[in-house]
Amino acid sequence: MSLFERPSEPTTAALAIIPGELSPEDAAALARAVDQLEHSSFATRLANALGHEIERLGRMLPHPVANVVDRTVEGAIRAAFATTLRTLKPRKGGDQRTAHKAVVTLSGTVGGAFGLAALPVELPFSTMVMLRSIAAIARASGEDLSQPEAALACLQVFALGTSKEDRLALESSYFSVRSILAKSVSEAARFVVNRGLADEGAPVIVRLISQIATRFGVVVSQKLAAQAVPIVGAAGGAAVNYAFIDHFQSIAEGHFTVRRLERIYGPEPVRAEYDRLLAQKHAKA
Repeated sequence: MSLFERPSEPTTAALAIIPGELSPEDAAALARAVDQLEHSSFATRLANALGHEIERLGRMLPHPVANVVDRTVEGAIRAAFATTLRTLKPRKGGDQRTAHKAVVTLSGTVGGAFGLAALPVELPFSTMVMLRSIAAIARASGEDLSQPEAALACLQVFALGTSKEDRLALESSYFSVRSILAKSVSEAARFVVNRGLADEGAPVIVRLISQIATRFGVVVSQKLAAQAVPIVGAAGGAAVNYAFIDHFQSIAEGHFTVRRLERIYGPEPVRAEYDRLLAQKHAKA
């Protein structure tokens, strides 16, 4: 199957033999995914790593700094978009999360030592490494990365990482973001199937990149704010980047668990069970 072939639809016979309820193993996997996608924030990881409240600082970046962050984030996502569709392959491979963590953690020493000046170099590099790690997680969950929609689901992870730990929010922030991005992802995938990558400036592509970059920028601002704390330095920058990639690896694992279960049981039963588990967790909280 070529890179830009349309994915085949599941047959009616295949769908007919799917059980109506999740198996105990899949229900447990979905419960873990709810924790990863709804109750895990980058700001919390940073606070645990550094002992500082970072989320508020991330919202207080000076306007000129915020502009630099916005430009760098959009450039990183634009480069990741091209990489996603040109080089991600459906090859098999082992879990390289530890190796990817090591590389991104090491690059964090640059960010910690040089701060904003290093961002235009360090962020695109870290984003690419994280994308490779996300792709490995996707493949392990059965995704066919020769399909544009599946490859774009890897890029989508950078937008999903902004969900906040809010015990009062009864609706899924994960499915809310997926819903917001669904049309753009579908249109971009269709555009790539029909037109290839000759026109990366097409409106459908620009819109998707902008939507993802806007949400990814929230996490990047928190990361930069943490690295700007005077006591952080190079060693602290490594800790910040460790939290950075660990956060998105966790989001990716939850995201592709949900997608795997949707392929087995269908989207509606999985969403219903996801909402039930989420409500159950809120009730216990």
